[in-house]
Amino acid sequence: MAKVTVAAGGVVLNKDGMVLVVNQNGNSWSLPKGHVDPGETPLQAAIREIDEESGITQLDLKGELGSYGRYKIGEKTGEDKSEWKVMVFFLFKTAQMALSPKDAHNPQAQWVSPDKVEAFLTHPKDKAFYKSVRDKILR
Repeated sequence: MAKVTVAAGGVVLNKDGMVLVVNQNGNSWSLPKGHVDPGETPLQAAIREIDEESGITQLDLKGELGSYGRYKIGEKTGEDKSEWKVMVFFLFKTAQMALSPKDAHNPQAQWVSPDKVEAFLTHPKDKAFYKSVRDKILR
């Protein structure tokens, strides 16, 4: 049976309405997110992970976007069925534009047009979640 972990992250919009996406291990793209550490709330984890994966620290919380579950992405391709991740997402806005990832496992961050994010994301469930909240974030 797969272990279950809780992760938290964010859809981050810059002042030009572009969405932050991050590269993981040089082989997949996702919204910034990561495990909730002991003693941390999902919101605290989302803020920490966004900082680690993009260098963005000035975040204005706009609300919670919901949650979904999926298996983690495998090292090569496909799903790693040893871990089921429940992911909680928040919507943030930021005036910061410069990206400088601090996490070696997430070497690249990029601003992407909101209508291109879905195509950018690697995991089908990440794509489906983004598609389901896209209208909420663009209001």
